[in-house]
Amino acid sequence: MNTRIRRLAPLIAVIAVLLLLGAGPGTRLGIWDFRTGFLLLRWGAYLGILAAGLGLISLLWRAPGARPGPALIAIVLGGLTALVPYRWMQKAKQVPPIHDITTDVERPPQFQAVLPLRTGAANQAEYGGPEVAAQQRQAYPDVVPLVLEAPADVAFGRALEAARGMGWEIVASDSSAGRIEATATTAWFGFKDDVVVRVTPDDGRSRVDVRSVSRVGMSDVGTNAARIRAYLARLR
Repeated sequence: MNTRIRRLAPLIAVIAVLLLLGAGPGTRLGIWDFRTGFLLLRWGAYLGILAAGLGLISLLWRAPGARPGPALIAIVLGGLTALVPYRWMQKAKQVPPIHDITTDVERPPQFQAVLPLRTGAANQAEYGGPEVAAQQRQAYPDVVPLVLEAPADVAFGRALEAARGMGWEIVASDSSAGRIEATATTAWFGFKDDVVVRVTPDDGRSRVDVRSVSRVGMSDVGTNAARIRAYLARLR
């Protein structure tokens, strides 16, 4: 029985790793939807826990002279496979279940050119109002407008350059309106999130507001806030 466990544990660990590694790219390539991708992550975690447990049993009760290598492989690969989804779940619990983040919760920048691209999206483009604003203030108090010591036309050019530097797909840029609209694609799952940047004059200076909204998913696990922080840091 111990010999079977010793052989089975690393095999299960490899399957778990394949599920973990395939969940995101498969979703990004359109092979399956994100719900299936999340399901693969979950089963990868379950199999990772099973593999690590079997590996530990095999290691502790291995026959005299039996090599510990397969058991250690199962423990390491299984543990890592289970750890990734676990850390993601823990992060999700630490942030509110919102997916629309903006530097101006009173008068959030509005989408125009991006709207046709959001047709059929699970999440609406309209802002959620005071309830969402309250959750954002509590979770992301540092997501605030950026004031640049530059006139609006200069600030707009810098804002557009920074948006391109972020690797976003620019959908529209209107210097007269001070508005930039773009789509950002997440690295692993390939989720499409839409971004609008608003540049307005502010007594000889310029105020930059940003809004980032996910197309799918109740919670963005902090992705939109992190994106806005990174953009403003680049622009700053």
